[in-house]
Amino acid sequence: MLAGCASLARDDPALPAVATLFPRQAWPQGADALQLKWQDYFVDARLRELIALALDNNSDLRIALHRSAQARAMFAAQRAERFPVIGVSAGVDRSRVPGDLNLTGAPVTGSRYEVGLGVASWEIDLWGRLQNLQDAALENFLATQAGRRAAAASLVTQVANGYLALRETDERLALARRFTASRVESLRIFTRRMEEGATSRLNVTQVETLLTQARALGVQLEQSRAAQAHALTLLIGAPVDLAPAADLLTEHDVVGDADPGLSSDMLLGRPDIAAAEHQLQAENANVGAARAAFFPRVALTASAGTASAELEGLFASGSGAWVFSPLVSLPLFDGGRRHANLGMAEARRQQAVANYEKTVQGAFRDVADALSARRWSAEQAAIAQSALAVQTERARLAQLRYDNGAAAYLEVLDAQRDLLAAGQQRVQARRLALASRVGVYAAFGGGSLAMALAPEAP
Repeated sequence: MLAGCASLARDDPALPAVATLFPRQAWPQGADALQLKWQDYFVDARLRELIALALDNNSDLRIALHRSAQARAMFAAQRAERFPVIGVSAGVDRSRVPGDLNLTGAPVTGSRYEVGLGVASWEIDLWGRLQNLQDAALENFLATQAGRRAAAASLVTQVANGYLALRETDERLALARRFTASRVESLRIFTRRMEEGATSRLNVTQVETLLTQARALGVQLEQSRAAQAHALTLLIGAPVDLAPAADLLTEHDVVGDADPGLSSDMLLGRPDIAAAEHQLQAENANVGAARAAFFPRVALTASAGTASAELEGLFASGSGAWVFSPLVSLPLFDGGRRHANLGMAEARRQQAVANYEKTVQGAFRDVADALSARRWSAEQAAIAQSALAVQTERARLAQLRYDNGAAAYLEVLDAQRDLLAAGQQRVQARRLALASRVGVYAAFGGGSLAMALAPEAP
């Protein structure tokens, strides 16, 4: 019997092969991003504060916490199925038999007192059905734990990107305000010149055009900032002060630039891949449980105690009583239910295999996209910086040519308009470069293995 107590689940399924290395030209050898704490990666103190608040208050993270607690309780309940239920019982039966049903012809009234210790129906797990169900519940619980880490890592990424977007809008808004103030002053000067006959009405309308464009951009950015602040507040899950930062996004590093190693093995530590692997193992165990249903089930029911017709004789000598009821059951015909359950378990296992492969492939694409974005966005930021320097010099020369009467004010108008656009593009390119660093950190697991999560409720 002990030799027969074996699992009918298949051996651990072979996991899909992954590439050996990432492109070497994209990333240098270095530390493991899975172990890099977000407190060490995000260098901006305000951003670290917002991430900490989000990890404490975000609703989605609390939902993941409760989902994990449910899975843990289900695992505990399934594990308890492998053990017998032992209970103490005490009872009394009092009955009356009519005389016409009694050999003596007289009615008989009797009592039965009983106290015992019993084992309810306990299935002996000869074929590993209960063990497989327990393993499946455990793997489901571990999958929810990995899901919690994935949710936390995703939350850190979302807060970081939201904060960067807000900082970008703040700096773009500051540029638009400065440009608007400059155009207001220019309009005052040109209006005065027109009144003195030193310039034409056309030049004044051109200055007004620049001022209108700057004001329109400022209004658009104000609306965008309000929406971004609302979204970030909802993401954090608590009221928070989102006043503009004193320093500029283009002058200070908000995000670090970690160097994870090249080996693809560490990619398997991503929480989403870990969750998919646990789900695959759970479905594999469910297949074993479905197969075990084709074999006989052995259940034991037993009790031992004392019984007597009189209360005072309940514990007297010779009043001992016991019951031992083994039961072997095997359905002979169930309309194909067991075959259908096995087929469904096999199909779910194949679905889990496909889901795992898809998750791994998606992770590789995330990494490739993140590495590509990191490389090219850094070059775009450098180009945007150069373009701003060129446009600044162009605007200076155009103004100098106009002041010396060598060019029409339309040349100044074009140069100023392009200068405003170049300043905006420089801020946007800088934010994209920083966001690409966040993307790389997230693609490699976002420090999920170093994530300190809130403990589950007991």
